[in-house]
Amino acid sequence: MLISVQALRAFAAWVVVFHHFVQVFFDFDANNTFEHLLATRGQMGVDIFFVISGFVIYASTARRAPSGGEFLLQRAARIVPAYWLYTAITAGILYLSQDVMPDYGLSLKSLAMSLFFLPVENPAGYGYYPTLPVGWTLNFEMLFYLVFAASLLINRHLRLWAVVLGLIAIGAWLSERPLLSDFYHDPILYNFLLGLGVGFLHRRGWLPGGRWLPAGVALLAFTFMMQFDDPQGMTRFMLWGLPGAVLLCAFIAMETLFAGNRAIKALGDWSYSTYLLHVIVLWTAQYVLTERIGWPPYATLALCLPLIAVLSWVSFEYLEKRLSRRLRNLMPSRRVTSAT
Repeated sequence: MLISVQALRAFAAWVVVFHHFVQVFFDFDANNTFEHLLATRGQMGVDIFFVISGFVIYASTARRAPSGGEFLLQRAARIVPAYWLYTAITAGILYLSQDVMPDYGLSLKSLAMSLFFLPVENPAGYGYYPTLPVGWTLNFEMLFYLVFAASLLINRHLRLWAVVLGLIAIGAWLSERPLLSDFYHDPILYNFLLGLGVGFLHRRGWLPGGRWLPAGVALLAFTFMMQFDDPQGMTRFMLWGLPGAVLLCAFIAMETLFAGNRAIKALGDWSYSTYLLHVIVLWTAQYVLTERIGWPPYATLALCLPLIAVLSWVSFEYLEKRLSRRLRNLMPSRRVTSAT
């Protein structure tokens, strides 16, 4: 994995952390410009995540295309263990003391559908959010993986076109049919296609390296994204998705600035766990330290940030890395050549 991409992954994850800080402690009722920006722009981290995901999947399969089944098993080994653990922890908290997470709801049906990445209305009644609410993004991820796995069955020269047509068909047409949920009607789904496009450009060497020019492009793209207050639908894709792809291109072009930076690599490695567990830490700390003991929100945040980082490291090392490796080792190993 390019360290520059890891840097952007880490940035996206921590932007979402601060976005949810404003939600948990202030219910998005911003008291200053800083909180307003986090409340209305912090969710752009998800758009960046999706673009990066498309890039990573393209890059990881460009040299050696696995079979569709092998691809899905590998992704499941990487994604499922941590997600199931933090979903179970959230369900346990809600069952034992819902006051800790008062905005969330729990039912057996929603929990079961959450574990299998199926869109479901949260029992609290605020939309299609699983038991661990940040898991809504994984419902999109898993759909993308299914479409990409299906594309591995056809000629590699047609593979990208198959993914493009598949996701567009799902987002624009199939999501309105009983076969799928209208949850997938959201154009944020197309951010994965942008990531595939960036992977295509990078693979062919069409993203020349540099320093000042890519840095300027990255700054312009981020500044552009910051101009818009919580866009929705296709507007969000245009105002956050497309510039997010430009931002990724600029970061990749600056790879020499990031190469060898172990701290940035680590933060990028931990970003998935950071994304999953941070809401549990924030809600628990808010309930125990702020609501019960009376700590100011920012004092509680100062304790939460290093705690989230440490727990992310532990989660990455023992769930994402070691457990996932053991699960992959249990899978049938066979050499699969690229489709022609």
